[in-house]
Amino acid sequence: MFADLHHLSHHAAWRRQLEMLLESAGEGIYGIDLAGRCIFINRAGAEMLGYTPDEVLGRNMHYLIHHSHPDCALMPVHDCRIFRAFREGAGCRVEDEVLWRRDGSAFPAEYASYPIRDGEKVVGAVVTFSDITERKRTEAALHAAHAELERRVAERTAELSGANQRLRVAHESLRRLSAHMNSVREEERAHIARDIHDDLGASLTAMQLELNWLRQRLADRPELVTHIDAALDIGTGAMGAVRRILNDLRPGVLDHLGLWAALECLLQEVEGRSGLRCAFVCPEEVERCRPGRDTEIAIYRIVQEVLTNVQRHAGASRVALVARALGRDLVIEVEDDGRGMLVPAQPTSFGLLGMHERARAIGGELTVTSVPGQGTAVSLRLPQALA
Repeated sequence: MFADLHHLSHHAAWRRQLEMLLESAGEGIYGIDLAGRCIFINRAGAEMLGYTPDEVLGRNMHYLIHHSHPDCALMPVHDCRIFRAFREGAGCRVEDEVLWRRDGSAFPAEYASYPIRDGEKVVGAVVTFSDITERKRTEAALHAAHAELERRVAERTAELSGANQRLRVAHESLRRLSAHMNSVREEERAHIARDIHDDLGASLTAMQLELNWLRQRLADRPELVTHIDAALDIGTGAMGAVRRILNDLRPGVLDHLGLWAALECLLQEVEGRSGLRCAFVCPEEVERCRPGRDTEIAIYRIVQEVLTNVQRHAGASRVALVARALGRDLVIEVEDDGRGMLVPAQPTSFGLLGMHERARAIGGELTVTSVPGQGTAVSLRLPQALA
């Protein structure tokens, strides 16, 4: 089996032990001299290549098993990394090449080549190699599975992206629809308020004038004057109710004097009706700000809804509305000292939803902060609203 081992050991027992070790190895092992000729090979390696050990000894291993690349292109001897081990005196480990069998077939191989030294002199190389066909097959299967997984993930991602895009479009459409409905609702309220003011208000005023005229003519009939006074009181009450309805539908002060005057009037009305102590703070630089008709209406409705909730649910004794400038941002805060609440992560009531949607429609952000037992604060922030 060994062509020349005199440079390795002169002791027969030691040589026999080396033979046993080589034959016991599961990997292929062979050695070459400086000319590339095989000087020893174990049985496992020879059988892996389709030879017997005696058929390999003395033959040039490059031209026998390592002559071509995986694509069958010839590999020049000077490119052979096995031979570099003794030519450059450094070992190498390779797993991206093939070795060729006796029958002309190739198999993917992992091999390591290290120089054999006699003292400081390199006299050849020893090569260990193994057939990694199964590993490559497994790697290919894993690669294919990974590619399939990537394809499915890409498809699913595209589906989810499309679904998200459709949801965003639908959500934006709903927001536009909500903003349009609010605009239409405000226009309808203004129209109804004008009709009530022009028709019912005028009729009630005319009726009171007529009743006053009749009362003067029947001053000598006290039994009739009593009924006329009762009718006048009813008319006065009706006029007050009409004014309240008109103010709820569309406060005239909002159109004529602007947002801040309208908010101050709103707080005064709440204080008069509910007994809440109301405070209003609006610095001069904020008071000069006129955000625009639609924005003013939206702010007024948000504050109106907050004050309605305070009266209905908070059990508060005090409420304060503070308008302030934060840089160029306008911040409006309504704070009460009521019982507070647990603020949901997402608004669920129609009142909160409506306020959030109104805030978004004018480019603002609404924040509700509350702790049970410690009151509630509602903050509306409008970026870049101040000049």
